[in-house]
This record gives sequence, C-alpha cells and structure tokens, in this order.
Amino acid sequence: MRVLYIEDNQQLRESLAALMQSASREVVTCESAEEALEHDASTSFDLVITDVTLPGMNGLELCRHMLAKDPSRWIVLCTGHQMDDDTKSLGPNVRALQKPFGVDELESLLDSVPAR
Repeated sequence: MRVLYIEDNQQLRESLAALMQSASREVVTCESAEEALEHDASTSFDLVITDVTLPGMNGLELCRHMLAKDPSRWIVLCTGHQMDDDTKSLGPNVRALQKPFGVDELESLLDSVPAR
C-alpha cells in the first residue's frame, strides 16, 4: 500500500511516517498540500492522510481537489475538531481522525483501507 502523508509539523510528520512504514506499506511525506499535489500528479497513492490545518491550501481544500480528480480515493483528515458530518458530505472513502489519536487507532484505520 502506498500512503501519502501531509503534515507541516516536521517532528510529527517524521514520527508518524516511521510508525506507519512497514513491509507492506510505503509512506511518502510532504509538508504542504501544494507539495502533495506534485507527488500525486506523478504517482498514485492508495491512501492520502492529511492534517486539516496547513499553510497555504488547507487539508479540506486538498481533499476536495483530489476527490475531483478521483472520487473513489481514500482520504483521512486529521484534525483537532469534530468533523464526522463534514466527512460524510465529502464521500464514502473520506474519514476523520481526531487529534490526539493513538497508534492503535491509526493502525486500525490503515488496516481498513483496501490497496488498489
């Protein structure tokens, strides 16, 4: 499974990427939505995990942009705010992961996403 992970906090980005990386999972990291769009243009990802609060384009805007290109795409929005109703309106493969979240919660979510 190929995962694109977008987080502007370098320490958090590196820590979570290391936790998500496994023999069956490749994780590519970005610090901005704009950088994520560049990566996404050149390769496909099974799952996009993005912080909602990013400099420049935010995670919700990135999500909408990516879904316009591929409505069946799996996207996880990481946020400190309640977003269940917002994610339902975005599509069936969009999930919210409320901060702070545990490693078990993240791993369960990753295991629930089918590889393309």
